[in-house]
Amino acid sequence: MKLKKVSRKKLLIILLIAAIVIGALLFAALVRSFTDQDSGDADPLMFSENTYVVLTFALLLPVCLVAMIKYILKSHTSYFNRLREEAMAEPEEGVLPDVTIKREATPTPVLGFYTDGASRVGKKEEEQRDEPRFYMLDRTDREYKRLISQDFDNRATLEEICERFRNFSASKLGLYYSIDDIRRFVSGLAVTHIVIMQGMSGTGKTSLAYAWGEFLRNPSVIVPIQPMWKERTDLIGYYNEFTKRFNETVLLQKMYEANYNKELYVTVLDEMNIARVEYYFAEFLSLLELPNPESRYLDIVSDKWDNDPKLLRNGQLKLPENMWFVGTANNDDSTFSISDKVYDRAMVMNLDKKSAYFEAPDTEGMKISLERWKQLVKEATEEYGITDRNIRRIRKLDEYMIDKFHITFGNRIMKQIRSYVAVYAACGGEELGAIDDIMSKKVMRKLEAQNPIYVRKAADGLCAYLDDLFGQDKMPLCKEAIRRIERNA
Repeated sequence: MKLKKVSRKKLLIILLIAAIVIGALLFAALVRSFTDQDSGDADPLMFSENTYVVLTFALLLPVCLVAMIKYILKSHTSYFNRLREEAMAEPEEGVLPDVTIKREATPTPVLGFYTDGASRVGKKEEEQRDEPRFYMLDRTDREYKRLISQDFDNRATLEEICERFRNFSASKLGLYYSIDDIRRFVSGLAVTHIVIMQGMSGTGKTSLAYAWGEFLRNPSVIVPIQPMWKERTDLIGYYNEFTKRFNETVLLQKMYEANYNKELYVTVLDEMNIARVEYYFAEFLSLLELPNPESRYLDIVSDKWDNDPKLLRNGQLKLPENMWFVGTANNDDSTFSISDKVYDRAMVMNLDKKSAYFEAPDTEGMKISLERWKQLVKEATEEYGITDRNIRRIRKLDEYMIDKFHITFGNRIMKQIRSYVAVYAACGGEELGAIDDIMSKKVMRKLEAQNPIYVRKAADGLCAYLDDLFGQDKMPLCKEAIRRIERNA
């Protein structure tokens, strides 16, 4: 005769009832034993029997409890294992599973990192390497044709771009900037891929970079810098040895996407000096100094997998030439000072006050290709090159700064001055105004590192020399920078 197999659920109920009964009997035996002992009527033999009953029940109760816990854990483990196997199993041909896993679904960024929620714990290393370790980059590879844009407006000049951008910001976004600030911003982008915007909080530093992305019809990537950041992995993500996946950031995905097309991209490093810029941004600074854009490759992973994304070369990704980094900086007690290494490689823009409201015509944005942008900068350099007279003035000022303050601006800054002045003039500005602007940020700023007592004594002589060299009150921004350093000395 075969015994009927008892289900785990029924066995669990039987064990639970047994535990309750044994517990009740144990309690009753204990109560009786102590009651008889207190009354003095207890028979020694009876007491001995009660003791045996108590010990028997005391042993049976933990046995039942251990058995219950064992079955509960086993049942739940089997249940979750079955769910995982069903989720990972491929559906049979022609059969739709109850739950469809869409691997192409866009994941949700968590603290700037992309994750698809897939678990790899418990899998063998060979099985893990068969699955791609980059989720968003693989998805970009599959959709690269959608990313290639052909709808470029390549007819506008630099001056028209400045006017349209200013009107677009005002009419579409409710952001108001002076035409001089727009020219400085656009000219800075033409000189280098790193622009630093300084000024008081609320003057529109982040908004200006955001508006530029909206104007280009390619939204800017906003990266809020964290105080504890110290290396490039804080920007682009890191490889997790435990899950065998790369925790991708939005910035890494945009950098990868930018390598597929020729649109202009903007990354905003919001409050960039809340951590030390030369720590987390060091590799970017070094790569952007290389003259050949085709040799700017950033380390992403230390090894190579066969199923890595197509644009990764031996674990490296090309730093896209069509991406600019715009950092916003507040100079207060909660931030770090930006080093000369960063300042010398970047263009600096000061936003110290809000611009006034003005009526702007309704203006649409425009897409500009990288080739057109480079062509506009080249044409501006050829047509609006800095005059020989102003070159001589700048060299005399350089000699004066070396003699009086032991300060020189070198070949890099001289190259930046030439490009900046030409583009600023092509944007509709005046040549001398551009020289005043860039000299105040690139040269006069270096006085902050000098002996404050000596700077205070030499300030009047330097301002007088600027008037003699360039004309009376023709360099107001430089003189304002000198006076500000003098007051703070």
